[in-house]
Amino acid sequence: IGVEIKSFTGQSEIKDFEQAIGQYILYEDVLKKIQPERVLYLAIPDEVYRDVFEEPIGQLFLENHHMQLIAFDPENEVIVKWLP
Repeated sequence: IGVEIKSFTGQSEIKDFEQAIGQYILYEDVLKKIQPERVLYLAIPDEVYRDVFEEPIGQLFLENHHMQLIAFDPENEVIVKWLP
């Protein structure tokens, strides 16, 4: 697998969300071309997952786009949620 880790430390979670999605799509396209057997995951702090992806805009995005997500606890360095 490939994992793109994003921390969402900017002033706007929505702006960070937009940037992370754009990078994810770009990296996924590149991986499909050069290493098609690899699957790309977007790793985000569990708090960001709750704040963004459990809200209507995040749910809408996940309904319309297939994206693999990993929510992790940065303090304890453990995966909290794995969404293939």
